[in-house]
Amino acid sequence: MNIRRVPFDHPDALKLNDEVQAEYDVRYGDGGDATKLAASDFAPPNGLYLIAYDENDVPVASGGWRSQDANDEGNLDGDAELKRMFVIEQVRGRGLARRILAALEEDARAAGRTRMVLETGTKQPEAVALYTSSGYEPCGKFGYYRFHEESLCYAKALQAPAPQAP
Repeated sequence: MNIRRVPFDHPDALKLNDEVQAEYDVRYGDGGDATKLAASDFAPPNGLYLIAYDENDVPVASGGWRSQDANDEGNLDGDAELKRMFVIEQVRGRGLARRILAALEEDARAAGRTRMVLETGTKQPEAVALYTSSGYEPCGKFGYYRFHEESLCYAKALQAPAPQAP
């Protein structure tokens, strides 16, 4: 698999976004995620969007982070918010989401973000399993769905890399 940085409005990103929205609609019956996102949200140094491509250059997974600071939706200064983590059904279980998550955490840390946060839902047990096994812990609800019963929010501190020994 080849993981590449792409703009959030790249045609492959739009294709995968349509697929994840369709899956959200099946799981929640609400038409998909209504969170407002813009391509500029994921533009470095304030964010990053990644797509994994298979050996035939087919886009199969995605994920991004965007900077968030203290706001009226419950974010804190220094937050990096995960968005649109998705792996197509045919390649699930191969560690792609974990690889994308690690790359996004590394990039957000390098950009000076202090905490990675995400919102998922009760009908996404595989997402909850990924995040909790990656060191994420429940946190105060934030974002568009903070008042929804099915919303689950998680956070992980992004420590600075340890200094290298001489």
